[in-house]
Amino acid sequence: MGKDGKRNIIKRVYEGTVSAMKTFFRWLRRTVLGSKTEWLGAEKIESPSTLLRKNFLRKKSAVVASVFFIGLFLFVFIAPSFVALDVNYTDPLQQNVAPIYSLRKAPRGLKTDVKDINGFSDFTVGLSGNGEVYVWGNTLNRLNGLDVAKIPSSVSSGASFVAAGKDHVLAVTNEGELVGWGDKSCGQYGTEPVLNALSMPKALEERLPPNSVQGLSCGYQASALVFKDGSAYLWGNLNAVGNLALLNEELNGVSTQKIVFTNSAAVGLTKAGEIKTGTEIFRLAISSKRGRISSFNAYMVGRKAVDVAADNKCIAVLLEDGELVVAGAFENAEDVLPILEDGERFLSVSGGTRHFVGVTNRGKAHAWGGNAYGQCELKKQGGITRVFAGSLQTYTVGENGALKESVGLKGYLMGTDGRGRDVFARIVHGGKMTLTIGAVAVIVSSLIAVLVGCVSGYFGGWVDLLLMRITEIFSSIPFLPFAMLLSQIIKNYNVSETMRIFIIMLILGALSWTGLARMIRGQVLAEREKEFVLAARAMGVKESKIAFKHVLPNVVSVILVSMTLDFAGCLLTESSLSYLGFGVQPPRPTWGNMLSGSNNSTVIQHYWWQWLFPALFLSLAVICINVIGDALRDALDPKGEKN
Repeated sequence: MGKDGKRNIIKRVYEGTVSAMKTFFRWLRRTVLGSKTEWLGAEKIESPSTLLRKNFLRKKSAVVASVFFIGLFLFVFIAPSFVALDVNYTDPLQQNVAPIYSLRKAPRGLKTDVKDINGFSDFTVGLSGNGEVYVWGNTLNRLNGLDVAKIPSSVSSGASFVAAGKDHVLAVTNEGELVGWGDKSCGQYGTEPVLNALSMPKALEERLPPNSVQGLSCGYQASALVFKDGSAYLWGNLNAVGNLALLNEELNGVSTQKIVFTNSAAVGLTKAGEIKTGTEIFRLAISSKRGRISSFNAYMVGRKAVDVAADNKCIAVLLEDGELVVAGAFENAEDVLPILEDGERFLSVSGGTRHFVGVTNRGKAHAWGGNAYGQCELKKQGGITRVFAGSLQTYTVGENGALKESVGLKGYLMGTDGRGRDVFARIVHGGKMTLTIGAVAVIVSSLIAVLVGCVSGYFGGWVDLLLMRITEIFSSIPFLPFAMLLSQIIKNYNVSETMRIFIIMLILGALSWTGLARMIRGQVLAEREKEFVLAARAMGVKESKIAFKHVLPNVVSVILVSMTLDFAGCLLTESSLSYLGFGVQPPRPTWGNMLSGSNNSTVIQHYWWQWLFPALFLSLAVICINVIGDALRDALDPKGEKN
């Protein structure tokens, strides 16, 4: 064969391939979009997909619902990759914070002249060089209506010291008056006797001698004042800070330099460099020079401390020779201390809720500890003279007193719950769990319904009689009580949380198939009497093939609509089970158990964000699915199409 013959063969193969491709795509277009040819005297025929598309898109409500649901679906399945969630995380200092995004934003008047910044909870206080007091963050206590942002007039004239606790603020005015505001129901300030609390000494109600105060600090419903002569006073809630009385006795007659608070303890630093705790609270410790330490109290014997700071569970002690010792309950002890350059040493340290920050002799700031909100990610280095820690924030100040950098928690988009957990993060991860359970339950119930309904409707006879009696037995079972009973039984067995959730999916699916099965049976009974079934039988096609390959596709519209509506029902059922305590158990979130956690009058009345956002997302999902299901039912019904 010559070159011309080979060329002709290649040409014919190419033309044949192109022709086949054109035919395929023309057939595909006609299948999906329908034919554009108008036949004279004949009714225009449209494909089911074309009919579905046209009728569905005519309903604006369905289109809007589809966009919302697709966006919601993508949100709850993609956002968890970017929004971290520790299901066991709790923070009593961040309880019931309203939606806010300005927790670390220092007031403008403070930024150019910072004297002090400190925070113990969800709000922060600052003091400028000219004595002006600033308060920012979540300042309103919604239970008692007290707002620590409302600074007393006696403090407005100027203060020399200020400190923030869990729910109160103390300040020493320029005139020497000790003023407190906020909650005082647990003896945080004031000399009124409070049950199981150390009251503030009455001597502190009188005007203090000028320039006599050395330090002021507040903790979890507790307070402390240190004078330059070394005398110190501690008072507050003994249930919250258990060692107050013991430390008071231990510091009596001892020259005190500083007092700091963890969540449940007070720690004193004497002018002799000793750490006083009233009892052996801290055992495990780690040193920047010697590594892990088995006994903190024994290690501190003969060593002199020059500074101390506290977070909620640990203390950081700076020794005279530059050694840094961190003691308390912490994770990954090998990673809790910063690494300094040769010749670099800390001059002072400060503590937030879960982190510490210190400034070195080279004008650099180092932060370490918990970094969930970026409070340890300091970028601007050099020229730093002081560092301050809010609860979950870090502030650095330069030589001229100007604020150089503020990092850490900005706030919560949807607030926090009663355990200090971020509602937004729990809604994201809870939505993924809720929609997954609903989808799997619908798939399981639909598979059972298709099998039972198609077999029962097509074969009839004793098969139909048996399957329908079984269906009636399942439909007579009270669904919610039975699902609650099974969930309660599961609790008594030692199964993993993942397996428990999987069983809940199966329970939801196994108990919700009866309605769809009856519907499919009725449709199949009508379809099996048509001519195409008779023709298939005449051609010798197997009965099972006729039932599932020829008859079932003609009732797929009914299945699709029912699955869509059942999906919404399964979301509500899962949420109801979780709401009643029989579904997915906390701390793993779902929209249902988030609503269950908000089921009390206090939350409903005062902390609206804890129930509003889960209810809003659940309602939006269910409404969108129902609107889409109704639109699909109308679109797939040719008789319902408006001419």
